[in-house]
Amino acid sequence: MSNHNPFAHLPRPQMIEQIDIEAIVTAHMADLKERLHAAGIPYNVETTGYDPARIQTETNGYRETLLRTRINDATAANLLAFAGGIDLDYVAGFYDVERLAGETDDALRLRTNLAIKARSPGGSAFWYAAAARRADVRIRDIAVYREPFWPIIHIAVLSSVPGGIPDQAMLDAVTAEVMSDRVRLINDTLVVEPAVTQVIDIEADIVLLPSAPQAVFEGLSAALAAAWHTETGIGFDLERSWIEARLHVDGIKRVDLRQPAASAVAPAGTAISLGEIRLTFSGRDY
Repeated sequence: MSNHNPFAHLPRPQMIEQIDIEAIVTAHMADLKERLHAAGIPYNVETTGYDPARIQTETNGYRETLLRTRINDATAANLLAFAGGIDLDYVAGFYDVERLAGETDDALRLRTNLAIKARSPGGSAFWYAAAARRADVRIRDIAVYREPFWPIIHIAVLSSVPGGIPDQAMLDAVTAEVMSDRVRLINDTLVVEPAVTQVIDIEADIVLLPSAPQAVFEGLSAALAAAWHTETGIGFDLERSWIEARLHVDGIKRVDLRQPAASAVAPAGTAISLGEIRLTFSGRDY
């Protein structure tokens, strides 16, 4: 199951309007001039900000902008992709999903989307993944798969804690949930297991541009670890090009990647964990 935003590929909804206050004020000014002309009132609206008619028009335009923004906010609050806070709780509740203690909006949004997919009967992968995710708020990703020619269903668990390896309490909670009578189909044999099978160390030499502050280098390790946590999940290969791209931020002249010597492949149902990140400052250059 992907840990990424399921709505990222969709364009902006048409019902959420793009607001341009300058266009609103311009339209109000044109309407005012037309009405004054039609009424035979000899009043030329000036472009200066001191003109009373212009002041009133800009005030009306500002109020209309606030109103349209409020309508946008109300519309977004009813969409799973945009709702947040208590509004998201209500949207999730419509699909019988309740926020777990300490659960973030992003995690609840992802879990609600998964619960919607899991409504099909028959014990689909979505069905078991949705059940597993509600067992522990610390779960980062879930993979449900069956080995070829074997009837056993594997449920691989990736934790959000550093390293991604779930503790026994998390595995026990997932097992209890998926093995309950309300979840497990009577013919299914389930195995709950940690997803992490590889721990890869990263080592690289970093060269800064002469003008780059030293803080750019000092923040690289944490930024790389954070990117791996947010952008990846079960089944995501650790590509050397991905590492270099995340390290080659503004201010970096060159990244000489020492380890891993080759990209690491994550087989289906498994995950890669970043081990020690060793970055060496190797000077500055143009």
